Amino acid sequence: MQLHRYWSSAYSQCKIKSQCTPSGERRISRWKHESVLEAVQRRLDKTPDAMTVRRRTVEHVFGTFKHWMGYTHFLTRRLPNVGTEMSLNVLAYNLMRVLRILGFRKTMKEMLLAGA
Repeated sequence: MQLHRYWSSAYSQCKIKSQCTPSGERRISRWKHESVLEAVQRRLDKTPDAMTVRRRTVEHVFGTFKHWMGYTHFLTRRLPNVGTEMSLNVLAYNLMRVLRILGFRKTMKEMLLAGA
């Protein structure tokens, strides 16, 4: 993790120093990509119900994946392998949804018509 560190010895003349720290200087550390986090926070502040919508739509899917994986970590190592494992989980989840919505017979019929 790359951090940027800032400090100034001119801090002793700061007008609001009493609200901050009793030390002789103020040190600030910022993550390299902290501006991205701030942008996300501003967007969430503008639409506070966005997380509620996300919980209803996305979080359930990831909870299902965790349940299928036994509440644990990925079984593979290295990013390409983990990506493949995640893709298989997504494929299985989507297939289960199709089977629940259309039913087995209609799904098989549509797959045969599509040439699968």
